[in-house]
Amino acid sequence: MPGRHRAVRPVRIGCSGWNYDDWRGRLYPEGLGKPRWLERYAEEFDTVEVNSTFYRLASRDAVARWVEQTPDDFLFAAKASRYLTHIRRLRDIERGIQRYYERIEPLVRSPKLGPIVWQFPANFKADTELLARTLPLLPEGRHCFEFRHESWFKRETYDLLGEHGAALVIGDHPKWPFQARELTTDWTLVRLHHGHRGRRGNYSETEIEEWARRIAQWRRRAEVLVYFNNDWEGFAVDNARSLKRRLRPSPGA
Repeated sequence: MPGRHRAVRPVRIGCSGWNYDDWRGRLYPEGLGKPRWLERYAEEFDTVEVNSTFYRLASRDAVARWVEQTPDDFLFAAKASRYLTHIRRLRDIERGIQRYYERIEPLVRSPKLGPIVWQFPANFKADTELLARTLPLLPEGRHCFEFRHESWFKRETYDLLGEHGAALVIGDHPKWPFQARELTTDWTLVRLHHGHRGRRGNYSETEIEEWARRIAQWRRRAEVLVYFNNDWEGFAVDNARSLKRRLRPSPGA
């Protein structure tokens, strides 16, 4: 059909992090210094999920370098601090949010900040009243939520996220087979943690093809951001490359 391909939304594909020693020789040439790894990563992928912001407050100088070292159209998804999600568990987090954003300020004032990824622990059971109180506190921008307890996956949660323009993270890991593939707004974020049929967590070619078909359907309604988190043995790089090949726009799209 004429114009059919023009209707689809953008898809960005990348990895969860970029600073992995076993990517030498696979993505990073031997002899390339680590300070140049992000620059090299950005030659191949147009987005990355930052894991370090989950474990510790970012260095403003380091964040400024991320902005400087990447192309104008590059996008960072940043994980929210585990202090907010795992220790405070969304309670009394106003000051914590402020401190988190102060540290990523060079990214915030650039056009390169994508979603903030709120990853909850597996023992955090559904509390939609708490979530409803939290969502209005969040700074302007995109936010998405990865739940790892089965109780969250219900219509009440999806509707609440949708009311605030927040996305349900579509996660994939054998530990959490109940994670739903639900679109709650006009964009979504997919975290591919661990293949089911490939060796040692690699995604098999059949699985990559299945995800490509799903994403092709979703992008008719939503922008899609995809991150491979199986970084060991370079699986994430290979899997992201494979998915990118399958989702290239058709000529003239």
